[in-house]
Order: sequence, then structure tokens, then C-alpha cells
Amino acid sequence: MYAFSPLAVANLLGLSFIIFKLFGISIFKEKPAALPNGSMGWPLLGETLAFLKPHNSNSIGTFLQEHCSRYGNVFKSHLFGNPTIVSCDLELNKFILQNEGTLFQTGYPKPVHDILGKLSMMLVSGEVHKKLRSVAMSFINVSKSRPNFLHDIEKLSISYIDSWKGKKQVFFFKEAKEITLYLMLKNLLNIEPEDPIAAIVLEDFLTFMKGFVSLPLYIPGTAYANAVKARMRISSTLKEIVTKRLEKKLISGADETKDYFDEVLAKESLNDEERVSILLDLLLAGYETTSGLISLVVYFLAHDPFALQKLKEEHQVVRKRKKDGEALNWEDYKKMDFTSHVISEALRCGNLVKFVHRKAIKDVKFKEYVIPAGWQVLPIILATHLDPSLHQNPMEFNPWRWADPATSIKVTPFGGGLRICPGAELGKLETAFFLHHFVLNFR
Repeated sequence: MYAFSPLAVANLLGLSFIIFKLFGISIFKEKPAALPNGSMGWPLLGETLAFLKPHNSNSIGTFLQEHCSRYGNVFKSHLFGNPTIVSCDLELNKFILQNEGTLFQTGYPKPVHDILGKLSMMLVSGEVHKKLRSVAMSFINVSKSRPNFLHDIEKLSISYIDSWKGKKQVFFFKEAKEITLYLMLKNLLNIEPEDPIAAIVLEDFLTFMKGFVSLPLYIPGTAYANAVKARMRISSTLKEIVTKRLEKKLISGADETKDYFDEVLAKESLNDEERVSILLDLLLAGYETTSGLISLVVYFLAHDPFALQKLKEEHQVVRKRKKDGEALNWEDYKKMDFTSHVISEALRCGNLVKFVHRKAIKDVKFKEYVIPAGWQVLPIILATHLDPSLHQNPMEFNPWRWADPATSIKVTPFGGGLRICPGAELGKLETAFFLHHFVLNFR
């Protein structure tokens, strides 16, 4: 019977470890990456209905609450007909958004393609997306500091605010939709708010948005079917305008551009379908998200008299620097620091965009997780905005939190990466100009 001293055992283990290292042998295998925990729900249906259950925009809803509590901030599910990785984790969300084109691509369900059209900037990828986005960006970059555009924002805002005086009730969201759509029609197509076509396009957009957020059943009479038809009517209207403009240019031979639309027509690399799609995207983005933002800001200010008073004081200072009746300009906007905080906090609390659809191009390893190729990925933007580990008292509307520059790193209301919202600054600008006249002149 052999006996080993503790020292001999230690030496033997040490020698074995050296041999394993020298020959590349590991006795401690790294734990392989695995799918996150989760539930795939019912056959075929998965968990889509529970995921889409309506809830307040300043909450993540019972589905995410229950799943994050049970499985963690990253979990698997079966949503919109596909196996899915759901992420309520800020770091993973940013990783997904920043790696589009290499690890991930846009992955919206077919009903979204049907309702937006195959050339929507939300859906196309690669060179087509790059081309269409650059045209849209040219409009946005020129517009935000162009005096005529800024004047139109003020003119429309003042007109609507004056029309509310003396009314017992104002359906604010509806009014905000009119302001933002008419502003885009004026600056994209030179269509005045009084033009009959403006009201027709507005009605079609209202129908379109009702169906966009409805159950995607293409059955005659459903909100979704009506929305698809409304989008086709809008596209047809825009195509007719494109055709008339092109014919007019051919007849007159005019070279100088009068508005953004003429600049779009002048780009020979675009076909008619692409021109119409760009215009539709800009109208939709400038109308829906900006009207939602303006409405959110007014809602939160109505419940926070301290923030309202601080905002009013800032705009009183801005007005004192101006002559009587003098219009606001880009430099005025850049000095509206607290206004910027109010807008950013409304975006964080209100969450205009809840989540986005992406798909893994290849197997992706992130920390201890693996996302299989072909799986749908849903970065849940609102979850990180309302995460108590990231924001103190996250349910509280607190514009002062934005005095800390670190707050902006933890909030992504406009997405990120290649598809970060191109009109983010334009929407903030319109909201700030509207607020200037609203807080100073409306009681």
C-alpha cells in the first residue's frame, strides 16, 4: 500500500498542469454559449398575442415584466411567426443596432412590408438603403436651418394656437397631426394647408396609421386592409404629382430648383418608384413621430407645473432677445437647453418607438448567449428607458436628469447604427418652436 505525502501530491498536480499547458490540453473546458432561457409558447401562435397586449407607454407591460423576472433581460420566445431573441438589455441592444449589415439585418414581418411598400427605408438594405437615405438626409440637413422652413413652423404653430383660444376642449393629438403633416406637405411638395389635396392626404394618413398598429388581417373592412389601400392611394397621389412635375420640367426646360421635391426629381439615379417611396417615408416620419412627440411633451408638462414654469422662463429669455414679431432662428434653438431636456425626457418616458425588428445573418455570440442565424431579434427600446438599474425613479418625468451627460448614453429613442432616425433633430426643432409659442401664449 502506497502513501503519498501532501508535498508529493502538490508536486504531481503542478507537473500535470505544466504538461497540459505545454501541449495545449485543458482540463477546465469553457462553458459553451447557449440560447437564452425562455418559452416558445403555443404551436404556430407562439407568444405574439401576449406580447402585443396593449399597455401604457410608460410601462413595459405584463409580458415583458413576467418574462424578464423569470428568465432575465435576454430571453427566447416565438413572436410574429419566428423563433426570437428578445433583448431588454442596453448593452445587447446597442450591439445589435451597431452591427447591422455585418451580423444583423432588418427583419420586419411580411405584413409590415405589405403596408409600407417594398422600397421603404425601414425595410431596404445595402446600397438601396444608402442611396435613399442620402436623399432624405439632404432634405433634413438643408431644412433645419432654412429660414422659410423655420418660418412655416412658426406660422402654423401660431395659427393653430390662436384657433384654440376660447375653446372648451381641444383634441390635441389630432391637431398636432394636422400641424406636422401640413408642414411636411408645404416643405416637400409646396402644397399649402388650404389646398384640398392636403385634407385628402391627411385623411389617408389617419387611416394608414390606424391599420399600421392593428392586427395584420387582410380582410375587406379591417383596419389593416383599409391601411394598405390608404397607402396605395397616397402613393398614387404622389406618383401623379411626380409625373406632372416631370412633364412640366420637360416642357419648360427650367433648370433651377424651387423646392426639395424638384431636387429629388433632378436626381437621375432615382426612378419614379424610388422618388415616391422617399416622399412617402418623409411624410410618414415627419407627420407621425413628430406629432406624437409634441403631444407627449404637452401631456407631461400638464402634469408637472415646475417643469412648465422653468420652460416658460427659458422662452421668456429667448423672446426678450428678439425684436417684436421677430422670427426664431437656428441659433435661438441651440440656446434652448432646458427645452432640449424636456423633449429628451418626454422621449424617454413616452417611448414613441417600442422596439425594432432585426434578424441574425449568422450565428452571433454575445457574452454567454448565442443567437442562431436566421432568428429574429427584438431590441426592446422602452425596456432600457424604464430600467431602474439605469435611471433613478424611471417612471418619473424629470427633465433635470438630462443635466448629467451620462443620461444620453443610456437612452436610444431614435435607434442607432445605420438606421438611426435621420429626422431626429428636425422633430426636436419643430417641437421646440411649437413650445415657444405654446407656453408663452396659450392659457
